[in-house]
Amino acid sequence: MTRRPSAFLRSSWPWRSLAYLAGSAVHAVAACVLIYAAYAYGVGVATLAGLLAVAALALPSAAFERWRLRLVDRVPAGDPHVPPPRPGPRAWLTTRLREQATWRELGFTVVAVFAMCWMDVGLVASALWLPLLLMSGPFQPSMTALEGLPLVAAGLLLLPLFAYLAAAWAGSRALIVRAVLAPGDAEIIRSRARLVDAFEAERRRIERDLHDGAQQRLVSLSMKLGLARLDLPPGSPAEAQLAEAHEEAKRALAELRELIRGVHPQVLTDRGLGAAVHDVAGRSPVPVDVDVSLPGRLPPSIEVAAYYVVSEALANVAKHSRARRGFVRGRLHDGTLVLEVGDDGVGGADASAGSGLAGLADRVAVTDGVLTLSSPAGGPTVLRVEIPYDIP
Repeated sequence: MTRRPSAFLRSSWPWRSLAYLAGSAVHAVAACVLIYAAYAYGVGVATLAGLLAVAALALPSAAFERWRLRLVDRVPAGDPHVPPPRPGPRAWLTTRLREQATWRELGFTVVAVFAMCWMDVGLVASALWLPLLLMSGPFQPSMTALEGLPLVAAGLLLLPLFAYLAAAWAGSRALIVRAVLAPGDAEIIRSRARLVDAFEAERRRIERDLHDGAQQRLVSLSMKLGLARLDLPPGSPAEAQLAEAHEEAKRALAELRELIRGVHPQVLTDRGLGAAVHDVAGRSPVPVDVDVSLPGRLPPSIEVAAYYVVSEALANVAKHSRARRGFVRGRLHDGTLVLEVGDDGVGGADASAGSGLAGLADRVAVTDGVLTLSSPAGGPTVLRVEIPYDIP
């Protein structure tokens, strides 16, 4: 609607708006059925039938609303519902009854059936019928062609007016649908947190499989190769080849241990965030001063997010900063975990330049945290993370 009038009227948006509003005919038909039931069987029966119908059709109706929203909104509306914890109708029903989204959909369906659909259908009918009725004036037997010309002009003027009215109401209605039926910020955060938890559980499973399976086999292979070397004459060709194979096995074992540490460090699980930060800082090629003071263990999701922020930030320090020294500071302050990772390098870090900072910001956002970066040209660079934490 912000286009020039001629461009807007030539575009598909007036027709898309009318098509979007015409979809409310489904609700209008349901309302007519309830009105007929009230007339034929009494208000009590119609009310009971209406309540049952709304309860049964609220979720499909809301899904239909989110689906047809694409006619006037290019950004799809997500599903606010979570999958039930186990299969079966009872688990599904229990999950849905506990969700705020379900009750919002029930309320919206009532409003849509008994009020909003009539506005939608009425506007569509008026936009299509009234201009045509006026423009058919010269063809009426009760008036001459000259007398009908003002009606034709009025009908032509109503066409762009109704186009703008339909687009304006369709846009307003779409905003209402998105506000009521699309996932809210809290629901999006919970959904992302569930995905991160599932991903983290899979990472831990992979770490256990590597630690208990492949790593143990490599340890056994390395020991057998070492023992086999003792049975061969020193300096013989076979001993040299076996020694080379032994070194390759030890290098593969070291790489596998590093891989396991990257998948999910065992020290984080066993001893918590403080010990894990000291561990990753100790392996950094740039000297890092660590000052992390935490009273105890934090929730696993917070520890994992904080650890990977520190790990990725220190990796960036080593790769890009040309720093002589870095630091990591961490503490709990007013119910918030505050982490700072910095260096005395050249600065100029850019979160949009593919350094992994955008991914860190997404990971922190899952925990309802905030990541900020200060990196002026010439340094220093300080990455600050604040994650809210409810102290038990």
